[in-house]
Amino acid sequence: MYGLIGKMLAAPGKREELVAILMESTGEMPGCLNYIVARDSKDENAIWISEVWDSKESHAASLQIPEVRAVIARAMPIIAGFAEQFETEPVGGVGL
Repeated sequence: MYGLIGKMLAAPGKREELVAILMESTGEMPGCLNYIVARDSKDENAIWISEVWDSKESHAASLQIPEVRAVIARAMPIIAGFAEQFETEPVGGVGL
């Protein structure tokens, strides 16, 4: 399995809009075992995205799906930056 955990920063006042846009992409990603978007409890402009994939290749392939590319294009104007990103090797857990 392949995992990603990242902290994304929304433009000021745009976090809820960004969350809504990112949640639109969750049904169109073959190989995605877990996709969670969460608000940062201490930073009103930050969100955390946790992903678990069956493979790194499935994650890369998802970025070529037209619906996913459209969601990314809509989100880009309100993304202020990427604060942190970690690649992981999930070994199991609830929901996997």
